[in-house]
Amino acid sequence: MLSRLVTLRKSRKWSMQETADRLEIAKSTYAGYEYGYREPSLQALSDIADLFETSVDHILGRSEQSLELTKLVEEESMALTLDGESLSKEEMIDFIAFTRIKREISTFSKKEA
Repeated sequence: MLSRLVTLRKSRKWSMQETADRLEIAKSTYAGYEYGYREPSLQALSDIADLFETSVDHILGRSEQSLELTKLVEEESMALTLDGESLSKEEMIDFIAFTRIKREISTFSKKEA
C-alpha cells in the first residue's frame, strides 16, 4: 500500500501537505499512511481511492488496475445500463475490473483442467 500511495501522489505532483489538504486530514495523518506507522480507516481508504480516482483494491495492492480504467471510461464514449439505469463512472470501472478478473479466473481454470 505504501508505495502505491507515494506513486499515486507523485504522479499528480502533489506534496504530502496538498494531498492531506484535499483529504481534509492532518499532514501527519497522511504521512503516517505513506510511512506505514498508521493504517487508514475504511472511510479514509475510500476517500483516498476517490481522490486518486482508483480502487481501494489498487491502493491495497490487490489489483494492478489503476487509473487505466478511469482513463478508459473517460476517453471512450461508453454508456452502460443495468435494470434501465445508467451506470456511474465508478460502476463502469468496477464492471470492467470484475470482467477482467472473471476472464483471468476462467483462463486459469482452463489451464488447470
